[in-house]
Amino acid sequence: MSKIDHSLFSADKHALEKEYEICPQCGSELVIRNSKSGPFLGCASYPKCDFIRPLAHHDSNEIKILEDSACPQCTKPLVVKNGRYGMFIGCTGYPECHYIANEDDEKQNEEALPPCPKCKKGHLVARSNKFGKTFYSCDSYPSCKYTLNNKPIAIPCPECDWPLVIEKKMSNGTVLQCPQKSCMHKLAPTK
Repeated sequence: MSKIDHSLFSADKHALEKEYEICPQCGSELVIRNSKSGPFLGCASYPKCDFIRPLAHHDSNEIKILEDSACPQCTKPLVVKNGRYGMFIGCTGYPECHYIANEDDEKQNEEALPPCPKCKKGHLVARSNKFGKTFYSCDSYPSCKYTLNNKPIAIPCPECDWPLVIEKKMSNGTVLQCPQKSCMHKLAPTK
């Protein structure tokens, strides 16, 4: 029979003491709170004190400086970083410069998107929603709120003369279609 170390099961005074962090703004205790985005640390004196911070720290770690490439916004060297959502390429001038390289940047630069057909002042730009899906909207937002879910092509619609059509990928090929709900004219599919 083995001997049991009873000291492991005895309550230690120091182990029973409550350990907590102190709010840097007011000195109260920080407690774990929940939101739709997940748990976070918040001040127990809320609403008098509104201090919050993430439960887990996600500092980005620099992995390698890319000396042969320059930031298109401030011309400082780019760096490979490991951040909250994985690896990415960003500017070494952070926090002054917030440039982050996007995989779609090269594709977007190759193909210029047409001007906004609604306000005729701005241009359509590719953007990503919070789920990573690409959509196209006017760069004059919020004065112009024109958006498209499919890629715009600068070909006028033969039915209603709307200045652009959208590219829809179907099982039988790519279909060009008028984005106007009153028209929805489809051009012949291309493969």
